[in-house]
Amino acid sequence: MSHLLRVALPDVPGSLGAVASAIGVAGANITAIEIVEQRLDGTAVDDVFVELEPGIMPDMLVSAVQRLDGVRVLWVSRYAAAGNLHLDLEAVELITQRPARAAERLTELAPRTFRSDWALVASLGERGVVREHASPGAPNLPEEAAGWFPLDKPSRPDVDEWDGFSATVVGLAPLGSRDRLVAFGRHGGPEILDSELARLAHLAALTASIEENR
Repeated sequence: MSHLLRVALPDVPGSLGAVASAIGVAGANITAIEIVEQRLDGTAVDDVFVELEPGIMPDMLVSAVQRLDGVRVLWVSRYAAAGNLHLDLEAVELITQRPARAAERLTELAPRTFRSDWALVASLGERGVVREHASPGAPNLPEEAAGWFPLDKPSRPDVDEWDGFSATVVGLAPLGSRDRLVAFGRHGGPEILDSELARLAHLAALTASIEENR
């Protein structure tokens, strides 16, 4: 069974190796590792994708990793797409292949690119906020969505509950104008990092450019 661990660890040589060793001893095989963020405080955040051996529970893995000095598991969950990661450049390449569907393709690819539960594109017009495109499972827009506009820069709006999902975390970025945005969300976490917001803004800007020049 595939799982995702988001781990904060000291950004020093040998730290990731120690995490990998602890995961192996606990009874899991690492299938992929991605550096999510390198922080100014000397720590890094990595996403580690693992396959648990039969009889091994996720909490056993968390306990083994957090015994390491300075290492903390920020999030653990089942994740079926561990072997099918779409990094930013791969997403851009796929969006470029269908310029007329650029924004729609962005919502299709964002959940895998950012390991989120859903993504959508929305815009503000005379009739209020309209959902233009959405990935499967994307919730209806909340009433407070109108307050997200005009959007000048990436942001993380406060959302206590969204369409029946509590503790939803959301990232927003402008998509070609202040009155259009792309959003992705996770139900329950992990939190959306500054680096992820920056990546979302970059992908949104590229998508808008592809749309404009199609």
